[in-house]
Amino acid sequence: MIDFSSYDRVFLLTDEQVAKCCLPVVCSDLGTPISDVLVLPAGEQHKNLASVQRIWDWLFAQQATRSSLLINLGGGVICDMGGFAASTYMRGMAYINIPTTLLAMVDAGTGGKTGIDYTPMSEAGSTASLKNAIGVFAEPVDTIIRPELLSTLPAEELLSGYAEMIKHAVLQNPKTLAELLNYDLRQVATPDFGELIRRSVAFKQSVVEQDPHDKGRRQILNFGHTVGHAIEALLLEREQKSEVRNQKSAKPHGYCVMYGMVAEAYLSHMICGLPAEVVSTLNRFMLENYGTAPVTCNDFDALLRLMLHDKKNKEQGTIVCTLLQSVGQPVTGQTVTPEQLREAIEYLC
Repeated sequence: MIDFSSYDRVFLLTDEQVAKCCLPVVCSDLGTPISDVLVLPAGEQHKNLASVQRIWDWLFAQQATRSSLLINLGGGVICDMGGFAASTYMRGMAYINIPTTLLAMVDAGTGGKTGIDYTPMSEAGSTASLKNAIGVFAEPVDTIIRPELLSTLPAEELLSGYAEMIKHAVLQNPKTLAELLNYDLRQVATPDFGELIRRSVAFKQSVVEQDPHDKGRRQILNFGHTVGHAIEALLLEREQKSEVRNQKSAKPHGYCVMYGMVAEAYLSHMICGLPAEVVSTLNRFMLENYGTAPVTCNDFDALLRLMLHDKKNKEQGTIVCTLLQSVGQPVTGQTVTPEQLREAIEYLC
């Protein structure tokens, strides 16, 4: 339980969608007065420096201090961005996360990775932002997980978070993976699913505690994210360039991670000897639940450009992935060639 008495004031950050469905009940349950609430527009496209500046300006206007507390109530965007704003405001104020999506519960809400998407000035002509390119490591004081909030989510958002749970299972053992691949996702409101969330979060937290600053073992959590982040950034770029009003071509983060896991499982088969049946199992699960990847072989050059900017790369001009020798045996720091990536994208498409 959070001891709110140790903070001079408590502030809350959320977005427009969460404010409508979750804000009143969460505030009434906190048991402490909220000094002020900032409601931001919802969506990955707002995970940028302009939004962080708005948070900073709000905190300054409210005369928040380093002894204040910021509560981030929302999905991954709010948890990532709010954590970054808090950890840099006056060189750091405390924050807690109350994730409202499955993705945020098992991913962004824990682990202390904060940040925003960013387009460098050298790429000023591009509308594609580099995923989580600017940020810091800063652990929240606590992460409060309330599975009952999942009842407000559409199926697409549940699937997005479930992809990260699949990733955790792939990194653990075949039994855990089989359990998740065969779970009936219509049962998300049950205690059984709450237990699956708890175990997934516990696994990630155990990895983070061994390597809080992402120098070694924590890099296993990057499986699926090199290709996945590139797909996500490309789809967001398309949406922003679209001349058709309100045309939505972007996909939720977890969908892109699922596509990335299939591509990187194929790379794992090529490079590390991952059994072909694991690749086909993940591909079948993707097709049945997430559909085909919304990219084609013609997108390879654009995807390669984005992957070359990935923050996980150790040297300019190289691309690094976390791959698998088998389920439960990840291998970090694997350099892959453009030719190998092209073959993996062809498999994915």
